[in-house]
Amino acid sequence: MTPPEAALWSARAGLPLTDGRHAAVAATAHHIHTVVSVLRELDFGDVPPAAAYRAGEEKHDAAV
Repeated sequence: MTPPEAALWSARAGLPLTDGRHAAVAATAHHIHTVVSVLRELDFGDVPPAAAYRAGEEKHDAAV
């Protein structure tokens, strides 16, 4: 995403940006897109759904 595209999309979303923010928003959007595209490539076939976990019952390993 280019800074002008960031300005356009933020304005369309009703979140107009000041001129100095376009490049930072474009860089952040690029980073998010990069992370999401990597996550899409991961195979989560053997991972149980989130409902199988109970918050607070994680086992913490001090070595990690």
